[in-house]
This record gives sequence, structure tokens and C-alpha cells, in this order.
Amino acid sequence: MQLRSTHRSAISGFSLVEVMVAVVVICVGLLGIAKMQSLALSNMTTSRLRSLAAFEAAGLAAAMHSNRDYWSTQVGNFPTYNITVNLAVNPATITSSDGAFQAQAASDYLAGNVGNGVSPGWNACVGTSGGGPLCQNSTDLAAYDLARWAASLYALLPNPQAFINCPSVAGVTAPTACTIKIMWTETAVAINTQEATQQAGGANANQGFDTPTYILYVEP
Repeated sequence: MQLRSTHRSAISGFSLVEVMVAVVVICVGLLGIAKMQSLALSNMTTSRLRSLAAFEAAGLAAAMHSNRDYWSTQVGNFPTYNITVNLAVNPATITSSDGAFQAQAASDYLAGNVGNGVSPGWNACVGTSGGGPLCQNSTDLAAYDLARWAASLYALLPNPQAFINCPSVAGVTAPTACTIKIMWTETAVAINTQEATQQAGGANANQGFDTPTYILYVEP
């Protein structure tokens, strides 16, 4: 009698289709992890820049409080007092409704930049010169404070712009009220639908960047 074995081996390998599906699933998971990491890094950078903007605005507000002779008195002589600091262009520009303030602030800012062939001007209001103050009046001190603040803003934020507005209220006796507005650019890794719509509607919109704004209200 001849016996035949009917047992077959149950050991088998993976098919090519199964391997390809597994590779695709793993790649999708890795891409998701990479996207989460990039978003986390972007959020950290965004938070850092916005915190710096808040600190800078608070610093200028403190300088305004310490020089009330200018910000609470001389600013009130203008119907609407405006200052524009544009550091997103080269050379940077500082414009003001007060011509004397504008000229002094621009001079201090240019003199304070290292490597421009001008003696450093960051000591314009520090110490004394011949027994007298280096800053001759409150206007010079306010201009010096703004120039130093603008240089600090330029060093911390990408393409910053700042606007200081101190409007007067006709017929109302009230303290000088100012708003400090700071704008800069951020790389947008991910934006929401509203931001995408706003950027798409701009004539020179760049889908890769966002322009946040920080506003601080202050009474010098």
C-alpha cells in the first residue's frame, strides 16, 4: 500500500501589493509628523515675535510716561499728532507732524547705526556735556527715545513698521491719548480661510507671508 501525504506548508510571504500598501501608509504617517513639527516650530516663532512686539510697545509707552513734558504738553499743540516709523525700507524713514521732532529723531537714528561713517549717536541723551544735559529739551529726549526704540524694533522684528497716533478731541479737556501700532511680517506655514481670503484680495498679496498688527493704547 502506498501512502501519500496531504499536508501542505502554511508558510507564505508578503505579496508586492501588500508591501506597497504598507510603505504608502508609513509615508503618509511620516509626512503628518513632519507637518505637525513644522507647525509647532512656526507657532513658537509666531508667539516669540508677538511677545517681542508687546514688550517693545510697552517700552515705548514707558518712555512716553517718563517724558510727559513732551508727550502730554507739546503733543497737545497739534490737532492730530502722527508719527510713522517705516523700517521695512532702506534707508528707514521716520516722519512726524512735529518737524523739529522728526529731524532730531531721524538724525539720532542715522547717527546711532554702526558702520555708516557717522559717530555713534546712542549716547546723545546719556550723561552730561560740559556740566549741562546733552538733551537740550523734552523734544530732543522724545526724539532720542524714539530713535533708540526704532533701532531695537528693527533688530527684533522682520520688516517692522510703527505708527503712533495722538488725536485730539475738539472741545473736550482730556489727557493726551495715543495708540501705538506695530506691524511686521511672518512666514505663514498655515493660514485660516479668512486670512487666505484677505491675502487673495490684495493687489500685492504674498501667500507665503502674513502681516500681524499689535496695538497698544496709552495715556502719557
